[in-house]
Amino acid sequence: MQPIAPTKPKRPFALLKRGGKPITRGAAPEIAIRVRNLVVGFDGKPVLDGLDLDVRRGEVMGFVGGSGTGKSVLTRTILELIPKQGGTIELFGSDLDRVTRAEHDALERRMGVMFQQGALFSGLTVKQNVQVPMREHLNLSPRLADELAMLKIELVGLSLDAADKVPSELSGGMIKRAALARALALDPELLFLDEPTSGLDPIGAAEFDDLISTLQKTLGLTVFMVTHDLDSLYSICDRIAALADQKVIATGPIDTMLASDHPWLRAYFHGKRARQFDPSAIKPTVVGAGLDAATVKE
Repeated sequence: MQPIAPTKPKRPFALLKRGGKPITRGAAPEIAIRVRNLVVGFDGKPVLDGLDLDVRRGEVMGFVGGSGTGKSVLTRTILELIPKQGGTIELFGSDLDRVTRAEHDALERRMGVMFQQGALFSGLTVKQNVQVPMREHLNLSPRLADELAMLKIELVGLSLDAADKVPSELSGGMIKRAALARALALDPELLFLDEPTSGLDPIGAAEFDDLISTLQKTLGLTVFMVTHDLDSLYSICDRIAALADQKVIATGPIDTMLASDHPWLRAYFHGKRARQFDPSAIKPTVVGAGLDAATVKE
């Protein structure tokens, strides 16, 4: 009789990365977005100056800051919709200043964007809006494009009869979901959300937060979310980055933001409209997520 070879002990799920690759406790996290010394301005006036930021793969990063401080400017600069005057931006380890055209196109297909207010094409139906990225990047038959678009529409919780409606026939919440379906059209790894819950009532905003959280876990997404919504920061964000004085002044989980003595952070998280601190409302930290010490710049 042949001896039975010993089996390797199974690793706990919490110590596995997405994709099944094992990681060790304390291992350095993979970086989806790395920004260093970024400078962006208009008419000679800087909006962002010397900004540094890391977004880890598989996390939900909330990005906050005062109105007009440059939150959407940073998002659009990472997406190369706004030119930068200095610094570097890396996506999945690739420097955007050094990639070839083919590499750039491949990176674009790994990203999805939900713009503020949805930014749907008013003359197209929901299904046609969802198909726009497919038509730009993929060579699909009309039948397959229709099937995939309907899958995305259903994925975000819209009824199938919404597919043939134009944006003017949709409610605010339906527009958000349609825009999210379009952002997911190419099965991206990295999802940008610009004020996803703005304009929604509290119930609708909570439902949209739940949808983002479910999709992030199910699809293994990295999410970079510009938001003013404190409830979103508490409930679905793994970490938060705060923008002030043209730089990221702090990064870390919500309890780090609450404990900071920085004047802007105290005004934002402890002001009159801030919610009372409730530890049970904070998204739990996953074991093995490669967390390091949070940073706060006074």
